[in-house]
Amino acid sequence: MKNVNLQPTIVYTPVYDIHFWGIEKMHPFDSRKYSRAYRMLRHTFGQPLETRTTAPKAQISQTELLTVHSESYLQRLHSSAYLSRIVEIPVLAKVPYPVLNYRLLRPMRWGVAGTCLAASIALERGIAVNLSGGYHHASREQGEGFTIYSDIALAIVALRLANRLNENQKAMIVDLDAHQGNGHERIFHDDPSVYIFDMYNQHIYPRDAYARQRINYDVPLMPGCGGDEYLSLLRKALPAAIKAAGEVGVAIYVAGTDVFERDFLGMLSLDEEAVCERDRYVIDTFVKAEIPLVMVLGGGYSPDSYRLIAAAVDYIMRRYAGLR
Repeated sequence: MKNVNLQPTIVYTPVYDIHFWGIEKMHPFDSRKYSRAYRMLRHTFGQPLETRTTAPKAQISQTELLTVHSESYLQRLHSSAYLSRIVEIPVLAKVPYPVLNYRLLRPMRWGVAGTCLAASIALERGIAVNLSGGYHHASREQGEGFTIYSDIALAIVALRLANRLNENQKAMIVDLDAHQGNGHERIFHDDPSVYIFDMYNQHIYPRDAYARQRINYDVPLMPGCGGDEYLSLLRKALPAAIKAAGEVGVAIYVAGTDVFERDFLGMLSLDEEAVCERDRYVIDTFVKAEIPLVMVLGGGYSPDSYRLIAAAVDYIMRRYAGLR
């Protein structure tokens, strides 16, 4: 990113939201936090925000999905029963596949396209935020934990196929979602060109021991870890990880808001200011290191998730884009 004039960009489309006649409310994940966060930012910054916003031109294609996922897995996604298990909403097993494809899979395919676009933009403009993505439990052969496609792996592979990263450059994943990012850890299990930093509650789902072997810089946390302890660990670990990674061509930051104290699935105890400080620290660290940064959203299961997302993007836009 040397000599790049920072031009922070938001990647967003209203298609990201999952609307399912209210059925989506049967899972604690806020499937409309994407538009809620963007509306909050739009209210704050007005028209100037739109000049910093772009949208994917199309959802991710089947051909592109096959660069990471197996054909047999993508075929299994045509089963409503299988999809219902991935997203943990049993009633969806009774919904016809064409409806699930349109209402559930299509928004996620747009989210994947957004992460791929954000990764490409970050190489040119320094910082890009996809107001979706961070589907970090999906692996080559299976989906789980409300994640169907591995947008992070697909974005990294797309950059490599387009020769946007040279052979000496690593892609770095900084996963600060409260849950272990076992999906991309499995996908890149035998690929040393990806450096994985994962800081997560070790006593909650997925507790994937095989995937954990692949983490380059492993920061397991105990349930109830509070803001002071968390930030102290992060400030020591992240610079050390960046140094150990070597030449990093792009970093993808999974900014899960499930570390928040009122998120009952993450079971950590960061208050709002600690979550915001986490995001500010990660963003500033990569800008200072002159490493292109892609931010994706990851998990977040409290009603406050969209506000925490908006706060992180607000910081980027004020500090690095000069919006007021």
